Amino acid sequence: MTDYPEIKIAGRFIGQAHPPYVISELSANHNGSLEAALRLIDEAAKTGADAVKIQTYTADTITLKSDRPEFQITDGKWAGQSLYDLYASANTPWEWHAEMFERARQRGITMFSSPFDPTAVDLLEDLRAPAYKIASFEAVDLPLIRYVASTGKPMIISTGMADADEIGEAIAAARDGGCKELAILRCVSGYPAPAGDYNLATIPDMMARFGLVTGLSDHTLDNTTAIAAVALGASIIEKHMTEDRNGGGPDDSFSLEPFEFKQLCTSARKAWHAVGKVDYGRKSSELSNVTFRRSLYFVKDLNAGDVIKEEDFRSVRPGLGAAPKLADKIIGMRVGDAVKAGTPVQIDLLSK
Repeated sequence: MTDYPEIKIAGRFIGQAHPPYVISELSANHNGSLEAALRLIDEAAKTGADAVKIQTYTADTITLKSDRPEFQITDGKWAGQSLYDLYASANTPWEWHAEMFERARQRGITMFSSPFDPTAVDLLEDLRAPAYKIASFEAVDLPLIRYVASTGKPMIISTGMADADEIGEAIAAARDGGCKELAILRCVSGYPAPAGDYNLATIPDMMARFGLVTGLSDHTLDNTTAIAAVALGASIIEKHMTEDRNGGGPDDSFSLEPFEFKQLCTSARKAWHAVGKVDYGRKSSELSNVTFRRSLYFVKDLNAGDVIKEEDFRSVRPGLGAAPKLADKIIGMRVGDAVKAGTPVQIDLLSK
């Protein structure tokens, strides 16, 4: 049993008592190629990631085809496109999903998805998706969250742009819909996002405030922020992965390449092991060095019965003599037998 909240996805327990759960987000990094999508699944499995995640939408399920100004992207990474055109080019075609899920099963890596409307949930249920992720932009879509919750599957909600009240509302919707296993992710919905925007100190506050498994959806350009999040208690790390950061796709430029993602998996778990638990005991790696701590040694030859003075001994390495904290007690005692300089002080051989 543990005092920490935990959930389970495809048999893998997730929470502070377990190594961080690392999710490789494929997003649009297939760049329109099923073959590339399948290769990314293969690469994700090789990195040691726990799961690979996709996104399930079409342009028509996520936005409207409209010439109105509010449907045009005027600044940022995707400026000059309409929302409809962006999502039409970036989506993972639904007819690919079955083959991608099967490939993940063959490679022994868990796959699930972010659905963006109820029809996407229905498709993913047919494919036996073991969990669901709510994207940050959909965290305010409470009906969608309730619909996902009705599947009874574990749910992860990303919280980019959401304030504390909105996060609370999303959690309440998930619970009202029947979700029993729920996690939330700290996220900054910038692409890329500067590390300074993350304010990772919020993660322990989220854990205390909401009492849920908490993690990080990381859009920074290296692994530093993710590793720091693990040190602060993050149990889930999600990050984009691509075959080639210079591939020209909509998400390539802020994604990790496979060798970097493998480093993330290794470093995140190493950081979790390093955090460990409160423990002041001596560690196994220290045992061979205990003898090199300081202790008291005679620095002069003394005859039997001589009274020990302060200048007769010193605190030096190694640690085979009396502890240095006993120095005041030893001054004024007598040696039982003659001793040579360089002999460790053994307090049980002294007399008052």
